[in-house]
Amino acid sequence: MSNHSESAFNIIGISVRTNNSVGGKDIGNLWGKFMGEGIFEKIPNKTSYDIYGIYTDYESDHTGDYTAIVGCHVSSLADIPKGMIGITIPESNYEIFTAKGKMPECVYGEWVGIWNNKEIERTYVADFEVYGTKSQNPADAEVDIFISVK
Repeated sequence: MSNHSESAFNIIGISVRTNNSVGGKDIGNLWGKFMGEGIFEKIPNKTSYDIYGIYTDYESDHTGDYTAIVGCHVSSLADIPKGMIGITIPESNYEIFTAKGKMPECVYGEWVGIWNNKEIERTYVADFEVYGTKSQNPADAEVDIFISVK
C-alpha cells in the first residue's frame, strides 16, 4: 500500500450502474461483455494495452449505488463509439493496494479489506483497478487498486 497523486485522465468503455450487494454479478457480466464483444479493439485513441476497472459517481459510500466502467485510458474523448461512455477521472490523491493471487478472487478479497478498513479516508470520487501485464496469469496475478483519498 502506498500513496500517490494522479493527474486527471480520460477513459472510454462500457458501464453499468450497480451496488455492492449485486455488484459482483453486474461487474462480472460487464467484464464478460467487454471480453466477449471485443470492446478493447473498438476503443479509439488508447494510450496503452492496460484495461481499467473504474468505480465512480458514488451515491454515498461503498454501501450505495455507483457506476462501474470497464475500459481503457485514452488520449482523447473526441470519438466515443456508440454504446460506450467517455469520462474524465479528475486529479486526485490515491492510496494504492495490490491484489495478488488467483483471479478474480484476489481482487475481491483486496476490496473486502478496503471496505472494512476504517482508517482509509476515502473521498469516493473515483477508484480504479489497473489490469496490466502482471494481471495476465489468472493463477498468479497482480492488480493495482487505486482508492481516492483526502
